[in-house]
Amino acid sequence: MKKLAEFITKHKNIIILLAVILLIPSGIGYVSTRVNYDILSYLPDSLETVKGQDVMVDEFGMGAFSMIVVEDMSMKDAAALEKKIEAIDHVEDVLWYDDALDISVPTKMMPDKLRKAFFNGDATMMIALFDNTTSADDTMDAIANIRKTVGKSAFAAGMSGVVTDIKDLALKEMPVYVMIAAALVLVVLLITMESFVTPLIFLATIGMSIVYNLGSNFMLGEISYITQALAAVLQLAVTMDYSIFLLESYEANKERFPGDNKRAMKHAITNTFVSVSSSSLTTIAGFLALCSMTFRLGTNIGIVMSKGVIIGVIACVTVLPALILTFDKAIEKTSHKSLLPNLDGLSKIIVKYHWVALALFVVLIAPAAYGNANYKIYYNIDSSLPKTIPSAIANDKLSEEFDMSNMHIVLMKNGDLSAKDKKNMSNKIEKVDGVKWVIGLSSLIGPNMPESMIPDSLRDILQTKDYELMFICSDYKSATDEVNAQIADINKIVKSYQKGAMVIGEAPLMKDLQDVTDVDLKNVNTISIAAIFLIILITFKSISIPIILVSVIEFAIACNMSVPYYTNTSLAFVTSIVIGTIQLGATVDYAILMTSRYHKERINGATKAEAVGIAHRTSIKSILTSGFGFFAATFGVSLYSQIDMIKSIVTLLARGAVISMIVVICILPAMLWLFDGVIVRTSWDMRKAGIVQRDKAAKQEKLS
Repeated sequence: MKKLAEFITKHKNIIILLAVILLIPSGIGYVSTRVNYDILSYLPDSLETVKGQDVMVDEFGMGAFSMIVVEDMSMKDAAALEKKIEAIDHVEDVLWYDDALDISVPTKMMPDKLRKAFFNGDATMMIALFDNTTSADDTMDAIANIRKTVGKSAFAAGMSGVVTDIKDLALKEMPVYVMIAAALVLVVLLITMESFVTPLIFLATIGMSIVYNLGSNFMLGEISYITQALAAVLQLAVTMDYSIFLLESYEANKERFPGDNKRAMKHAITNTFVSVSSSSLTTIAGFLALCSMTFRLGTNIGIVMSKGVIIGVIACVTVLPALILTFDKAIEKTSHKSLLPNLDGLSKIIVKYHWVALALFVVLIAPAAYGNANYKIYYNIDSSLPKTIPSAIANDKLSEEFDMSNMHIVLMKNGDLSAKDKKNMSNKIEKVDGVKWVIGLSSLIGPNMPESMIPDSLRDILQTKDYELMFICSDYKSATDEVNAQIADINKIVKSYQKGAMVIGEAPLMKDLQDVTDVDLKNVNTISIAAIFLIILITFKSISIPIILVSVIEFAIACNMSVPYYTNTSLAFVTSIVIGTIQLGATVDYAILMTSRYHKERINGATKAEAVGIAHRTSIKSILTSGFGFFAATFGVSLYSQIDMIKSIVTLLARGAVISMIVVICILPAMLWLFDGVIVRTSWDMRKAGIVQRDKAAKQEKLS
């Protein structure tokens, strides 16, 4: 590392030139990386609902559908509109009543099933079938073209419309996220730094590392819109500390080597790399724990953010030193007194009255744990979006005009069931609570009518050589207890007739989403805690220190996650999974910083009171700077975002940063004070230094 540090200080211009040149391929990689806007596509391939979607694409040439509600339109105009929609690229077909009967047949003469399905007063419904999956670019383009085609008199509902609206919102909002985060972080740095130029250099370095990270996502093939939205903000929040560490080390070494800034920077790079490498491991471990999820969104976020931290560390010890040395004179010219007041007095009060913090800890731990275990989670993706977007309006129209919220599909193999069995199965499904109607080949013909009389246009939609479809209308919304019970009942009926048959669609996928992520939540938290515990254990060679530090941050997480319970706020399912691991991995560094100094002072001969006091006094400013920086990077985004799935994540991250900061500053010193005896007996370096014997000797000397 010393040779690399020497190269960086000698060839700073080459480092800066390379950093700028790398922005070009990174920018190309960024714009070339596909963004996935469908959360449900990250469900495991082994699920029956996911396999069913693949069969739909392979066998029927369609993987998604949209219910189109048409108001105040004559039969002739509606038929013309149907043809226009069918002509749109990637619309495989449109299912409407004219696939079964001629439009000249009066609606009163139609079978009740058809009339219920396609007509209600002056409104009619069509089902547009797409030749690709819900989140495919082709499907989203088709939705956009359908909206242009149908105008204001028709509304395209369904998950494909929701995904398209998510894309439109995300594309509009994401550039603003970065600007808001950068602006607020700049304010924090201007207050806490002692030069007006230094914050700009910090942001330039972190900005470059963010571009490198986002550009390298091209190798992953695609990333989730949630990953893209959070990547820049989180990378800015968690890697800013590394820049502060380097600057502090550089300033300290300038005092050691006056007039020789290159030598000072060389030592600063070496020192920072050692400290930042170990510090970043906990953050990386927190993100990598997300990769253990069976719901692949966790892997997507985990890989991108872990990569971002590693790139941030590399940029901190290469690009940042080169920029600081280049602009050294400008930094000195714009130097000013710190705008932060001296915090030694506050530190002394907190340490002196540590028992107050312990009392608060005891009082708050039970309600925090209870709230953390009982907050509400929602899984309905369209609930995270504004009610004014086209898909929300269309879904409301669907519910208002046809009293339906969902469409399930039964996928059956041909040849196993007789027409009578299919008819009986259809009749049983119609009796399930919340089922409005069932449309299939068997349900459209009377008992005495042969299947050969079914129009070919309808048969082509509902049947292939190997498979047959049945559409089920439900008036229950996705991700509710009612629809989950309904799906279970339908599944039981379907399996009783054919074991290989599947119930698929938006609501079944969301039911699987709930089942999968409930398990993931427990596993991810356990793995992240275990990984970070192990890292701290190895770092401090202590059994007790990792228990104390992890417990302190887990208490902060419980306080953070209990707020939604006491404010009666529901959280998006993604939020509940990622917050615990990210808050633990990103903010346990605050506790490590203070404990490292306590550990060092204890080994060097300081008493318990001296070690805790020095550790607290020397780390409080860095913890405040880091905590408020994290808060600034996320809080502004939480105020701006209209996508609740992103808004809830950054809201809890912002609040979590502040809570972790307060808990570490106030409660950790009390814990170190209270458990000092346990720590020195269970930490290898402290036992080796003979602290127990030294404390006893000091105590006896004082008594004598």
